[in-house]
Amino acid sequence: MKKLLGILLILVITAHSNAQQVFNWHNYTDMKNVQSIEASGNGVWAATTGGAFLYNAAADSFKTLHKTDGLFGISLSAVTVDKYGKVWFGSNDGSISVYNPADNSIHVILDIYNSNYTSKQITQLSASGDTIFAATAFGISLIDPVHLVFYDTFFKFGSFTSNIQVNSLLKAGLIYVATSSGVAIQVSNATNLSAPESWNVYTTSNGLPSNIINKLVIYNGSLLAATSNGLSQFNGTSWQPFAASFSNSNVNDIIAVGDSLYILSNNTISVYANGNLSSRYSSTVALDQLAYSNSTGIVASSANGIVLIKNPGLFKFPNSPQVNQFPSLTVDYSGALWSASGRDRTGQGFYKYNGESWTNYNTVNTPILPNNYLHVAYAEPDSAVYLGDWGQGFVKEKNNQFQYFSPSLTGMHGIQGPSNNFLVISGFAMDSRNNLWILNYGGTDQKNLAMLTPDSVWYHYAIPAAFGHYFEQNFNLAIDQYDTKWFSSYDPSYPGLYYFNENKTYDNTNDDVSGYLTTNDGLNSNTINSVVVDKLGDIWVGTSIGVNIISNTEGIFNGGKSSLIITSVFPLRTQTINCIAVDPINQKWIGTNQGLLLVNSDGTSLLAEYDSKNSPLLSDNIISLAIDPNTGTVYVGTDAGLTSFQTSAVKPVDNFTKLFVYPSPFVLKPDGSNKLTIDGLIQNSELKIISISGKLIKDFMSPGGRLAYWDGTDSNGNLVNTGVYLIVAFDQSGNNVTTSKVAVIRK
Repeated sequence: MKKLLGILLILVITAHSNAQQVFNWHNYTDMKNVQSIEASGNGVWAATTGGAFLYNAAADSFKTLHKTDGLFGISLSAVTVDKYGKVWFGSNDGSISVYNPADNSIHVILDIYNSNYTSKQITQLSASGDTIFAATAFGISLIDPVHLVFYDTFFKFGSFTSNIQVNSLLKAGLIYVATSSGVAIQVSNATNLSAPESWNVYTTSNGLPSNIINKLVIYNGSLLAATSNGLSQFNGTSWQPFAASFSNSNVNDIIAVGDSLYILSNNTISVYANGNLSSRYSSTVALDQLAYSNSTGIVASSANGIVLIKNPGLFKFPNSPQVNQFPSLTVDYSGALWSASGRDRTGQGFYKYNGESWTNYNTVNTPILPNNYLHVAYAEPDSAVYLGDWGQGFVKEKNNQFQYFSPSLTGMHGIQGPSNNFLVISGFAMDSRNNLWILNYGGTDQKNLAMLTPDSVWYHYAIPAAFGHYFEQNFNLAIDQYDTKWFSSYDPSYPGLYYFNENKTYDNTNDDVSGYLTTNDGLNSNTINSVVVDKLGDIWVGTSIGVNIISNTEGIFNGGKSSLIITSVFPLRTQTINCIAVDPINQKWIGTNQGLLLVNSDGTSLLAEYDSKNSPLLSDNIISLAIDPNTGTVYVGTDAGLTSFQTSAVKPVDNFTKLFVYPSPFVLKPDGSNKLTIDGLIQNSELKIISISGKLIKDFMSPGGRLAYWDGTDSNGNLVNTGVYLIVAFDQSGNNVTTSKVAVIRK
């Protein structure tokens, strides 16, 4: 302690600062499902269900746009490029995001999003001169691309029903409108387009083969309609068949390029020129829309990316997770994120993110997989990753090598059925002796826990507290510091929380300890969605109506479940808890149906709330969570994609070696918005900022992990003056001390 006093000179007690730092947000989504395309320059802009991307054909590269880049909505349905080079994206929710490549900015227009229309989807965007035309589920809106304000909205076309869906429109002198009830054409010289009489309408009674009109184009001076039942040509008063080969066929799209008409129907792109029709490209993947530019040629969109007909068969999309399904997340020892994809037919394999790119694994590229129904992921502390299969055992990955554990190899029984070998693995956990514990969704032999030793010996256990009954729907396996296994069951007959401890005697079942907890024992609900063990050994149980904390878990060896202390977390009452993750400083991240919550270590204080409105989260429905303790990165799986962000809750070092402070020099902004990062702290460090003359400027506690931040202010909240400042960090006993210094510049 004398050493510390000698350094500090003056000791002043001030308030501690524990503000949670959240920064460096990123979104990750499947961007293969392309809803709309626009060829422009050397590239193709694509509006997808997971955001937007620009494919540069010359460089074979991608630029992506997500919510973290400024997009309001990521389920995009339309795209166009205006004459100023700005890219317009329309969304299924009616929002419009305008991207300006010149300064990388995005402006959001929410007029339609905030409207009272029942359906607000933007079905098409097109640019014509100084007007952006938005075809919507209720009509047409005209927007000024310079001032980003609406000119007008038309929702009544002739005798058609008001607020009819417009599939697309064409501005070629007059306005031509393709709807699901026929074609509407602006009356020549009509100026008040809000008036129904300003439009002539045409249906099957006028010769159209169908009232469902997908697209209108001008080809060789004539108006053509692509319908759900073939092509038709307008002669000025009525419609006549065109290209009889497409009669009774749905024509998705048509575009005119000089003397050629490109036609998309039945996943085949054909070209019509000089009265001749020929097939240009056929695909086994469903094609939706066409685009063209001189540099790219014909491009088609699909649910598997975009395809350039110049390079047929190669579907282009950015590197991304296989699908927007993240039912279970885990971070391995190297910091890589792994995600399962789903149960039964929803499963699409699993995926790995190494911090730079995604690798997708499925039965096509990883033949050892029994199927694609991997639904739970777990990374052991040392190296291996385990993935539970819905019906066929599990898979182990270690050092890029895969091992498949079939039901017969595990010795585990599957759920009830003709063969009892449908083995659903629903959880993994490692105990203090490096035994892998595996949870069975429901075994016909009533042995729902299995243990695999480091020597590859299997043991199988029934749960005495289950009263010898068959029960299933077991999930959420966790192991506490006493090697007690905890898991939940959704079984209608025996729902609740189970615990089991074999007492370190693998073959002797006489000393096994187990129990079964329900609302009768103090749980706030028997519907349990998450079970985790925190840094103090307490069990956090997320239910359909909040969180319970179970402490004094050592007591089960003496007094059984009556020795357990079960409390409820007040700030989380009535919340539906989907998942819980514990960060390196024992704070709890809580995933709910209404967003992401952060509470302090004991749950008494709600520290932060994040949802899709106040943050880049892609959805309020939080399904899974994982934390990288070495970087403080939190991964949040939602039903619309994955989001990550960094926090100051980074695993602390064991002992002080050296403090790293940055940026250096530390240039203070007048509003105090920037912060100095102090890296290399032990757990719960105390910090003091001291002037070069020895005056104590400020002291505060670290958030608890390896990182802390200083905002450049003194103990009174005033920005400090330009100069060199000493930073002192020490443990609470004052015996472990380290220092650094930083130059501060105040402008």
